Amino acid sequence: MDHTVQINHDAVLRARVALLESGTLPVRRQVAAYRVLVQVSPLAYLPRLVEALYVYSRQEFSDRPAIALALRAEGLSAARRMCALEAGWEELLAAALAGHREQLALMGRDAELEVLDAEMRSLGLGFREALESLKRPRGSA
Repeated sequence: MDHTVQINHDAVLRARVALLESGTLPVRRQVAAYRVLVQVSPLAYLPRLVEALYVYSRQEFSDRPAIALALRAEGLSAARRMCALEAGWEELLAAALAGHREQLALMGRDAELEVLDAEMRSLGLGFREALESLKRPRGSA
């Protein structure tokens, strides 16, 4: 049985064009494009997807915590996948963990925080530093 993913090349082309044609693409459309492009170039687009999902959850769903949490969980999953594919992405993972933790804390889901805290400690980055790296625009120091 063949378990390969069927890639919709038209969708990939549309996603690339969307990202190229506008410097101010709404974050919702960025997320949609990165979700498609991750299928063909995960190393290039997983970090961008993680960042876009975090921004999307904050900008569009701050009043809908369950959706914001689901988006941050998707970002965390993407960050873990990136770390599994290539070494050196621990800061991205820590940032995704911090973002997920932030949403859980806002929702009062304290019992789940300890697991995330332990994983963050194992990466050697603190909560504030990790979260700031996710909020910082890509390319800034």
